[in-house]
Amino acid sequence: MLSLIKAYPIESIVIAYFLIISLVSVIVCIYDKKISKKNKVELRVPEKNLLLLSAFGGGVAMYITMLLIRHKTKHKKFMIGIPLIIILQISLVIAVFYLLNK
Repeated sequence: MLSLIKAYPIESIVIAYFLIISLVSVIVCIYDKKISKKNKVELRVPEKNLLLLSAFGGGVAMYITMLLIRHKTKHKKFMIGIPLIIILQISLVIAVFYLLNK
């Protein structure tokens, strides 16, 4: 494992980043769902923060979590916006790795 990290340091950093931001996104999404059930509006996570977490790389994990726990699934901004963010991110990652390996 350590030899893979040494052989691919940039890729290892990118993978670690996506794992961490995905975990944070899942935790925040579940937290917001629990708080919404208790009707504690002042403790809710603003929608823009959820979308920012998706934009920063947690989109796949957040989208799957939202579908699994049925959170924000009636909001077009999330059900269309997050998949668009994911497509843009995948395109960006492919472009970066293509340029790095050219």
